[in-house]
Amino acid sequence: MKLAWNIALRFLKSSKSQTVLIILGIAIGVSVQIFIGSLIDGLQVSLVDKTIGNSSQVTIVPSDKGNYFDADDKFLEKLNKDKEITAVSKSLDSSAFLTIDDDAYPILFRGMEFASANKIYNFEEKLIEGKIPSSNKEVMLGKDLIEDLKVKIGDTLDIVTADGKKEKVKLTGMYDLKVKAINESWIISNLKTAEDMFSREGKLSSIETQVKEVFKADIIAERIEKDLDSNLKITNWKEQNEELLSGLTGQSASSYLIQVFILLAVLLGIASVLAISVVQKSRQIGILKAMGIKNSDASLIFLFQGLMLGIIGSIIGTVLGLALTFIFSNFVKNGDGTHLVPFYYFARKTSCPCGRGCKGFKLGEFDTPLT
Repeated sequence: MKLAWNIALRFLKSSKSQTVLIILGIAIGVSVQIFIGSLIDGLQVSLVDKTIGNSSQVTIVPSDKGNYFDADDKFLEKLNKDKEITAVSKSLDSSAFLTIDDDAYPILFRGMEFASANKIYNFEEKLIEGKIPSSNKEVMLGKDLIEDLKVKIGDTLDIVTADGKKEKVKLTGMYDLKVKAINESWIISNLKTAEDMFSREGKLSSIETQVKEVFKADIIAERIEKDLDSNLKITNWKEQNEELLSGLTGQSASSYLIQVFILLAVLLGIASVLAISVVQKSRQIGILKAMGIKNSDASLIFLFQGLMLGIIGSIIGTVLGLALTFIFSNFVKNGDGTHLVPFYYFARKTSCPCGRGCKGFKLGEFDTPLT
């Protein structure tokens, strides 16, 4: 076997230009495969992150729309201790109107406990002016709503509840959750302010959570549902984003198909090279057989040639593919300067239907991104 290895190495060295071209061809094929795979990973991570990265992934709400339920401390404590849940936030929401002069604007008034809600919505990062409400009768509005109303931080706003109750609140902050519909409709305050405004002390309209494994949200929801009272129901992001999941699956299927054909082309290239090499080296092989080399050893010579070419080409192609992905992710950016496609590599498989670990951001299934 050692003899076959040494002869294979000498054959490769004897035709250096041919060897370099073959390795280059393999490297290009592998690099394209790596580039496409990494690019699709990054796109899927970015898409999922934008969709559910800063929102509730498993939500508990009343069975009847518009109703409220009691805040069960034991149940909340159980959720907080659940190892598959990373954040639990109580919320009291109600429709209301924000009045400016003679105009009334429909809004959703949301009362939250910011210490826990921040783990889901990341308000500290999304706050672009002012401060997060810390006292009663303080609120923050979305960037788009503030621009439409032409109000500013420190202004006093008039809120009219659905039952006609009027309240004055102070605008202390402006947020941008990157979703126009939310920025135009949510008025956010602490839980106590919402309880007082809507006379719902000790009541909740929802319990919002985020989970470690986003693509297991439906399984986690089914497990939690067993402990729920009959007046409550549970929803998860997968139920609400079926089209997104279908798109991810189709995108991955296309990616895999392309990568399979690329790898087939590389394999056929190696096989063709070996076949040509056999013809080219037939004279030398004849001499070696006359000297007593066995047929099995002669076959090993060309197998070792293919092995060396494949290993060297794959290593170079992997480095080249990762370099291309890194360059693409760093130089192709959105208008606001953020990366169009984040750079993720060597994703481990999870229960994601697209077959990839679509769990970047705060979910920990990807190896550390370089950006």
